[in-house]
Amino acid sequence: MDTPGNLFVVAAPSGAGKSSLVKALLELDSHLAVSVSHTTRPPRGQEQHGREYWFVSPDEFAGMVARGEFFEWAEVHGNRYGTSRVGIEARLMAGEDVVLEIDWQGALQIKQLFAHAVLVFILPPSWEELEQRLRRRGEDGVDVIATRLANARNEVAQARHFDYVIINGLFETALFDLKTVVHSQRLKYAAQRRAKSTVFSALHLD
Repeated sequence: MDTPGNLFVVAAPSGAGKSSLVKALLELDSHLAVSVSHTTRPPRGQEQHGREYWFVSPDEFAGMVARGEFFEWAEVHGNRYGTSRVGIEARLMAGEDVVLEIDWQGALQIKQLFAHAVLVFILPPSWEELEQRLRRRGEDGVDVIATRLANARNEVAQARHFDYVIINGLFETALFDLKTVVHSQRLKYAAQRRAKSTVFSALHLD
């Protein structure tokens, strides 16, 4: 699907800082909209329905899958996550830039649907730092943290399939890198041609 809007897909192992980086990016870039995913997991901390995620029951999620309402969905850490079709296509066709926070499986599925989607993987600076971050969050028990760390080994190995890799050691540096990726994508020839089609037509550029 070729659209005037750009689609950015950000993935990372749990604890790498993906959500914090995307939230900070959205505060800096008024031309970027976030797509809220659906999940069967319960809310954590101060998370709100419709803000961080649309929290739905396993039965509701299964119904959405059966009706073909997701661009992609996957099971992660025993819970299901999915990206709804509603709104995303309309935003992209209207020329808006959209960012998705999803797991690596969903990111690769999205790339098959949107060839011009930009995949960004966030890496932790070390395994030790990732474990410390998961413990500092104080949201998960010892067993859950161990599972997340074990899954992270496989998740990190998928970074080679992404267009860009950002190491989130220092938050400010990682945020600058993420902003740079977004800005650079907007200036690519193909992206400019999609977004500024009238200018390109006037200049007889194909």
